[in-house]
Amino acid sequence: MKHTLLLPVALATAFVGLAIAQTPNTPPPPSAVASGELPIPPAPVPKVSKAWILMDAATGQVLAGENIDTQLEPASITKVMTSYVIAAELAKGKLKPDDPVMMSENAWRTGGAGTDGSYSGFEVNKTAPLLQMEKGMVVQSGNDAAIALAEHVAGSEEAFASLMNSYAQRIGMKNSHFANATGLSAPGHLSSARDLALLGRALIREFPEAYSYNKLKEFTVGPITQPNRNLLLWRDNSVDGIKTGHHSGAGYCLMASAKRGDQRLISVVLGGSSEEQRAVDSQALLNWGFRFYESHRLYDANKSVATQRVWKGKVNEVNLGVAQPLIVSMPRGRYPQMKSSMDVPKTLVAPITKGQKIGTVKVTLDGKEIASAPLVAMEAVEEAGFFKRLWHEIMMWWDSM
Repeated sequence: MKHTLLLPVALATAFVGLAIAQTPNTPPPPSAVASGELPIPPAPVPKVSKAWILMDAATGQVLAGENIDTQLEPASITKVMTSYVIAAELAKGKLKPDDPVMMSENAWRTGGAGTDGSYSGFEVNKTAPLLQMEKGMVVQSGNDAAIALAEHVAGSEEAFASLMNSYAQRIGMKNSHFANATGLSAPGHLSSARDLALLGRALIREFPEAYSYNKLKEFTVGPITQPNRNLLLWRDNSVDGIKTGHHSGAGYCLMASAKRGDQRLISVVLGGSSEEQRAVDSQALLNWGFRFYESHRLYDANKSVATQRVWKGKVNEVNLGVAQPLIVSMPRGRYPQMKSSMDVPKTLVAPITKGQKIGTVKVTLDGKEIASAPLVAMEAVEEAGFFKRLWHEIMMWWDSM
């Protein structure tokens, strides 16, 4: 991601029945890449998969994918949702990193060494600090640790699953329903490639410390040291997470994320054929995305990008900006060809509150919209006194003639 406030080419103002006082108050960058730009080649499709996606982490834009909204079993990628819930509850002060978490007999029997699934090996009927238990779940993919954490947070795994679903709705995961904290096969326990990518994006953006546990290459519980099953951690230094998954119903799954420079991408491959193949396919997708796409920060939050005339106000202008950074993803090398337009009402009348939506800024490439954001007032504008309001009323009438 290139941190710049410059918008591509001379910023045109679009009206379509609307008008703006002036174009953004930043100069355009040098324009025009050479003509004859070659098209981006198709993304490398995983050799065996039920669904896959490549997403730009900054924008949430889908760069490529197949069956991205198909509901499938997510296997142990589920534990990313478990991590998210724990991080959110920690942030609210409902949990502490050193909370003693009990490895209950239920967690041990359901997710421990005797189940043929991934386990961490914490001793039954003994406690371990929450942070240690979480790392056992994240790095070792321990089902026993996931169940113990769920019981600690919500009293039971069933109650914890309800929390997972509530947070999933907040994130915008429209095709997901969680029945447990582990990802073990269960009726109705489903997600989608897009939803999982959105989940990874949310964890990275909102809880970077919790996300950082995913890059640990190994973790030790008692006498047992187990490696992280994400093979890309050893093959690509830009990869710093995120989670593997596998069982007979789901196949081999991998959500991976990498950051090169200021750009971060997230890939999800579901229903792969082997541990090796899911890594190879994910690596190919990440390499393709970094090679052919780039991200740019066009506007920072809460900074003026334009001014608009105000009628009947104590002041005659209001600064407009965006409440959240406006970032766009586009084919690499096409940045100078982007165009920006701003739609605002032709007549803007005080009073205006700070943060009030005034209009919209839109960014297009080749005539297609690639990003948009609300334009909001950077400051409040109070209503003017009687005589100024009367005078402006006359002027507004005159302008409308």
